[in-house]
Amino acid sequence: MSEELSLDINIKEPRWDQGTFMGRAKHFFMVTDPRNVLLSSESLEEARVILSPGLPDELWRAKYIYDSAFHPDTGEKMFVIGRMSAQVPMNMSITGCMLTFYRTTPAVVFWQWVNQSFNAVVNYTNRSGDAPITMNQLGAAYVSATTGAVVTALGLKSLATRLPPIVSRFVPFAAVAAANCINIPFMRQRELKYGIPVMDENGNRLGESANAAKQAIVQVVVSRIGMAVPAMAIPPVIMNALEKKAFMKRFPVLNAPVQVGLVGLCLVFATPLCCALFPQKRYIHVSGLEADLQEKIRQLSPDTTTVYFNKGL
Repeated sequence: MSEELSLDINIKEPRWDQGTFMGRAKHFFMVTDPRNVLLSSESLEEARVILSPGLPDELWRAKYIYDSAFHPDTGEKMFVIGRMSAQVPMNMSITGCMLTFYRTTPAVVFWQWVNQSFNAVVNYTNRSGDAPITMNQLGAAYVSATTGAVVTALGLKSLATRLPPIVSRFVPFAAVAAANCINIPFMRQRELKYGIPVMDENGNRLGESANAAKQAIVQVVVSRIGMAVPAMAIPPVIMNALEKKAFMKRFPVLNAPVQVGLVGLCLVFATPLCCALFPQKRYIHVSGLEADLQEKIRQLSPDTTTVYFNKGL
């Protein structure tokens, strides 16, 4: 990469235009690259140093290593399995097992619990804002999220017993979609209560808004359900056909690894493309904020009509 290009960039912003879907897709293909999970702490710290002014070499690469591992609001290093770059390896393993072991109630409970525990970690890690959360609050949110999600999955499984086998294969997807609607709001309930930071176009913090948090969480739920669609809808159709083949009947042990591989292939594309459905930096008109925050902004910055926030992932 040329030094001239590096010197002309704004390292606080993504490389590609975030006003277009293609620009966001290119950005998230870099951020969710599973290879970033394998980077050592030394490599991550080196990326942080390279982002300092005056060291333009390898700037874009360092920026995306940094973005994949450090929280955009707090600047803290994120828990490794909660990073979006861990989505493909973690989800392909968990989702593959959910789609393979779905016939018994204990299996459904176990894998839904594993999946929702993982989702809870991801949802907390990628939350919006920088307000601390106590262990009691985090524990209550985790129990609420996982319990609600598992109960939903069991309810759907009981309905599946009266459905054709091919339809029952889609029960894990329906359970995951419904569970996301429960898990994400519960794990980010503090944002719904106290709000997330909103800023002017120059990044100056103007206050916290629960209305912005609601918009953010709805968009994250839609994105997460979208991520699950290819990985949980396409493999069941393929596996339903493959299981009728002679070689799969001779080697049933291939069922799980083939399913995991198919899920992984879907997730490699679904994860960044669904992250790209909405810009991570969103905006809301001041008129859409709470009345007290509107008044505060009118006093602090009377010319501001639109504020911006990080919606999380």
